[in-house]
Amino acid sequence: MNTAPNPAPTPGPVPAPAPAPADEPRWLTDEEQRVWRSYIEAATLLEDHLDRQLQRDAGMPHVYYGLLVKLAESPRRRLRMTELARYAKITRSRLSHAVARLEKNGWVRREDCPSDKRGQFAILTDEGYEVLSRTAPGHVNAVRQAVFDRLTPEQQKSLGEIMRIVAEGLQPSEAGADLPWLR
Repeated sequence: MNTAPNPAPTPGPVPAPAPAPADEPRWLTDEEQRVWRSYIEAATLLEDHLDRQLQRDAGMPHVYYGLLVKLAESPRRRLRMTELARYAKITRSRLSHAVARLEKNGWVRREDCPSDKRGQFAILTDEGYEVLSRTAPGHVNAVRQAVFDRLTPEQQKSLGEIMRIVAEGLQPSEAGADLPWLR
């Protein structure tokens, strides 16, 4: 029979396990892997769902719709191309291609910036605003059915908080950050 007294509990917090060496990856736990894969699957399916709805209803991909929305929300329905690229999180080259397609449809026009010879504005035309106005009800219905109608108010709040934290963590504020929309 063991007669040694039970050791007294140590006061204070229990120390965390030693971190993995710097060159050793911190593998995802089974639960983290489940959450990650669920997120990837949902994000891919949601983007596809919204792209199909917008292609069907307006002949444009989701990213183009987002550009039109941002222009519609901007003063005088105009925004510097660099700001529009930053908003859309796409390279300036990809934005230029997208705006060229939107110009071809008559939905956006470009205008040189008078204070900066290299700068340009993207401007939402009346026709583009009309397309956006016709397309918005179907789009919001697709978003509502795909996301909000499936979640409780508490889940919606949690999702919003989680996505804000993730987004803030991925947008470095220091000058010279290597972000695609700054290239």
